[in-house]
Amino acid sequence: MENLQNPFTKASDSEREQILDQIPTPVMAVDTDFRVTYMNQAGLRILGSIHEDVLGRHCFSLFNSIHCNTDKCCMKRAIDANMQYSDRNEVKIGGRPVPIEYYAVPLTNETGEIVGGLEYILDITERVQNEERIKEQSYTIAKMSTPTIKLWDGVLVLPVVGVIDSMRAQHMMESMLNKIGETSSKVIILDIQGVAAVDTAVANHLIKITKATRLMGCECILSGISPAVAQTMIQLGIDMGDIKTNSTLRDALDDAFKILKLEVHSTRQSQD
Repeated sequence: MENLQNPFTKASDSEREQILDQIPTPVMAVDTDFRVTYMNQAGLRILGSIHEDVLGRHCFSLFNSIHCNTDKCCMKRAIDANMQYSDRNEVKIGGRPVPIEYYAVPLTNETGEIVGGLEYILDITERVQNEERIKEQSYTIAKMSTPTIKLWDGVLVLPVVGVIDSMRAQHMMESMLNKIGETSSKVIILDIQGVAAVDTAVANHLIKITKATRLMGCECILSGISPAVAQTMIQLGIDMGDIKTNSTLRDALDDAFKILKLEVHSTRQSQD
């Protein structure tokens, strides 16, 4: 079988540098004192420097990132533990903060002794912007999907459809508490008819929400509990405590009127 060798291994030092210079992201090597022993052209372009100005300088004096000179520094961790590390970080380039993701590995000599570390950096500005955009969109959608509605004088209702996770539960609580503060309502109905499944986590969210509303002097009634949800809650041993529950929104509204000591009478106009 033909003996295949890695062409990078056969390359001379100058050829290796030329190869690394083709990489469009910064690559840097340091010694155990964190003095730069190599930086490719992408790194030099970002710093606006040349080799002579960079070689021998401490890496933390060049990048001054959030992790520099801390135990979070991946280069320090890689050299100390002889392991690869990666993390997100932030550096200042041209006076502006730039989010990065960087990877560090230890460098060893022929005898296996650690002589420094190698690091390459990825600019993740666009990724972070997309993540923030998605987060904002999720927040907006969550707020739109949890509208607290004034159903009657002193009575609010929040219909919930879909899945209740920790983020949505937080939005629900904020929506309810803000509306209670605006309207001085004494009863709020949390209708979960549109929630397909209730597990322990969901139940805990609901309990926290009801406790929060009580702190504002408002009674919370849980409505829309289907037979399947009720059976699941029993099987899971979920104790809703003294939270008022109803199977329908109509029954919950009846209870709300009783709490407010209101009576509703139907009137019909007499026919000629």
